[in-house]
Amino acid sequence: MDAGIKDYNALFGTSFDTSAEKFQNYYKDLSQRLKKRELDLVIVVNMFLTGFDATTLNTLWSDKNLRAHGLIQAYSRTNRILNSVKTYGNIVSFRNLEQETNDALALFGNKDAKGIVLLKPYAEYYKEYRSRIEELVEKFPLGKAIIGEAAQKVFIKLFGSILRLKNILTAFDDFAGNEILSQRDFQDYQSLYLNLYAEFRSASEAEKESINDDVVFEIELIKQVEINVDYILMLVEKYLKKKGSGEDKEIRAAIDRAINASPSLRNKKDLIEQFVDSVSTKAKVDAEWVAFIAAKKAEELDRIIADEGLNADETKAFVDNAFRDGAIPVTGTAITKILPPVSRFNKNNCHAVKKQTVLDKLGAFFERFFGLI
Repeated sequence: MDAGIKDYNALFGTSFDTSAEKFQNYYKDLSQRLKKRELDLVIVVNMFLTGFDATTLNTLWSDKNLRAHGLIQAYSRTNRILNSVKTYGNIVSFRNLEQETNDALALFGNKDAKGIVLLKPYAEYYKEYRSRIEELVEKFPLGKAIIGEAAQKVFIKLFGSILRLKNILTAFDDFAGNEILSQRDFQDYQSLYLNLYAEFRSASEAEKESINDDVVFEIELIKQVEINVDYILMLVEKYLKKKGSGEDKEIRAAIDRAINASPSLRNKKDLIEQFVDSVSTKAKVDAEWVAFIAAKKAEELDRIIADEGLNADETKAFVDNAFRDGAIPVTGTAITKILPPVSRFNKNNCHAVKKQTVLDKLGAFFERFFGLI
């Protein structure tokens, strides 16, 4: 234990030890870091098996003869639902605890609780997944437009169910390599799904209230396996190496498909396309990308400042702080400092209108450039 805490101190710059007071502080610190996902794995004997709650925790490896309330308490460490992505926890047991699990569920729930608490076997989920994929391909072949709101809602519901099943199936090792749809086709369907998401959301906003309460989009499940900028830059490197060979056209198409299938990259598509068109075959892609985005970011911010008559220095500081903190602040005095002089007492409430206009523009600017470098 002393050696483990010493390593912990070296890693996180702390000064804990096994003395009574400092060990309790070590326990609290470890607990918080585990919740914040600053630690990937913690090996315990009895600690954290009861009275510890972290919604981000998703897997328990068990090598103890757990039973009754101790088993339920230990399993419960992983079953906190976090969002639509984490709808269950994983238990990997190195001992045969099936009977103990069933007995504990019957004791603290009811004798039929097994079918509610435990996931079904892989084969049952996969059978349903295969059936949904076959239905998808038959009813909505790629390249054929989905005409009418009724058909669109059927597609949205069907593809959403596929996303939920795939989220469960990825927990099983058997699923690797058995996804049925190719990555290319799945991305194309996902792109179509995101197009409909944008259309339905736009229609709801136009009506000032939701008119599509019966339509549920599983955007969080898509974000779970989000395509990031590093993946796109890797494709760009491949594209530049193959430029002029004929293979470059397929790689360029792969870049477009990947962007269209990504909720966070779709509003950045023009930036990525401009970069691909401008970068030379001999360039260092990562360095060129950083320089390109920095220039575009400055150019677009200068345009907002000029169009809205903002205080340039205050606006740039405001935006720098937003990128540092991960969000545009919509309250407080910081936003007021960047606005041009407008009377707060104008009968048309010009100050509030101006403030909202600027916040909308800076919010869109932030969403466009956040996470690109």
